[in-house]
Amino acid sequence: MPECPELHLAGRYINEAEAYRISATARGKELRLTLAPLGSGATQDLVFRFGMSGSFRLCPAAELPRHAHLRFLTSESPPRALCFVDVRRFGSWRLGDAWQLDRGPCVVSEYQAFRENVMKNLDDKAFDKPICEALLNQKFFNGIGNYLRAEILYRLKIPPFEKARTVLEAMKDQEQTRRKKNSSLTLSKKLKQMRNNPDLLELCHAVPMEVIATEKNLLDPDHSDNYAAFKNWLQCYLVPGMSSLRDHNGRTIWFQGEPGPMAPKGQRSRKKRAQLKADPEALTPEVTTRASKRRPKTAEKPPESAEEVADGPRKGRARGRKKATAAPALSQAEVPVKAKRSRQTPARRRRGAAPAV
Repeated sequence: MPECPELHLAGRYINEAEAYRISATARGKELRLTLAPLGSGATQDLVFRFGMSGSFRLCPAAELPRHAHLRFLTSESPPRALCFVDVRRFGSWRLGDAWQLDRGPCVVSEYQAFRENVMKNLDDKAFDKPICEALLNQKFFNGIGNYLRAEILYRLKIPPFEKARTVLEAMKDQEQTRRKKNSSLTLSKKLKQMRNNPDLLELCHAVPMEVIATEKNLLDPDHSDNYAAFKNWLQCYLVPGMSSLRDHNGRTIWFQGEPGPMAPKGQRSRKKRAQLKADPEALTPEVTTRASKRRPKTAEKPPESAEEVADGPRKGRARGRKKATAAPALSQAEVPVKAKRSRQTPARRRRGAAPAV
């Protein structure tokens, strides 16, 4: 059990800890921090996944934000803290410099490798799924998430539940046709045509780059101006008038027009209402709607008697027996007592005792 000497030694160890310079590298949905010592020594790496709400913030060490789960202090006075903040706690980090093995090339920083990885693997079973679901497969679309897939499909007017292989094979044919037509064009004109008529994979690179190229941090909900700019940039995701469905994995996809032939059965497409867009912390319409419809099970069908609460419906009774009159509503404290008595009812009846009420 550590006592006074051990705690003093721990304090000395911390105070003598070496200072580091921190740098960062992003790849798809992962971020790697490299800690390089200011003196001699080996570097250390941490690879982060942000989950749904992870982010880094630099703030005064005396004014730490809530849910700052990991902090790096500066050497200045007073110090500041670089914090990994994660409200929902779905984010994670691990020691080492290795990227996650089952993730493909990054759609932003490794575009050509990303494109080749998709096109040479079109026979993979991942492309048997709807295109909206395939776009979330990080083995092929490392970096694409829920809002990006909605924006990409909306701009190309592709139904979200069209089969992924159908979309990509058609794109492949169009690419070959375009190459034949453009064989005599200069490089600048080819690039201009690509910008004016991008295909799906090109937009998987171009749309994230639009967000990266902005000067402000569009995704920081703590700054209302930034979030307002992000909302204005969105063309489909959470935009009033757009339809939404849950895909086969339970994720909500926003779109315009028909959903496509592989849409989940038994769902109705719901449209986004304007007032739901104002609050960045608000739940999605599906969550809000389902929560508002949720009622206690006891309210759906009140029990007809205390006997029914305890033992459930009884089978094999004589048809001519008169039904028991519904018991008055019981308080929460009385229910266990009545239920216990009702289980004794058959034995009492066999002894000729009067039934419990």
